[in-house]
Amino acid sequence: MNSPARRSLCGLSTILATALLTGCTPEPPRGGDAALPGWYQKSVNQLVEMNRSADRFFQDGKGDQAAALIEQAQPLVSRLLNVPKPSLAAVEAASDLDDLYGRMLLSNRHYAWAITMFEKNRARWKNWSPQTPETARRLKLAEKAIEECDRRMAE
Repeated sequence: MNSPARRSLCGLSTILATALLTGCTPEPPRGGDAALPGWYQKSVNQLVEMNRSADRFFQDGKGDQAAALIEQAQPLVSRLLNVPKPSLAAVEAASDLDDLYGRMLLSNRHYAWAITMFEKNRARWKNWSPQTPETARRLKLAEKAIEECDRRMAE
């Protein structure tokens, strides 16, 4: 099922996600997190814990609870990424939330929406500077998830 309409939709979502994230994904702070507000690390820790809980719910087959936590986390993600130079830890936590949401969408056969979440992560890690082994690993995970969506759509 690799129709021209699907390719066009995927191409458009790729362009949109890349454009949004290219403009919104700043370089990590130089000189550590000292320039970030005091609430910042506490919020990162809160998001990491919300991710863990949501992932546990999803693994235990409690999709509604996982979805509720993902929804609750969205304003926190926005706040963390809306500072001039978000920390790598904050971007990783946001990426983990997007990955979980994408996996949930994939499991529910919402392939186009899942691809959008994985494309967001692919653009995020493709444009991150400086590249590290961890950012490269995360980029590969996003690309594999997109391939899995494409494979399932073709079934």
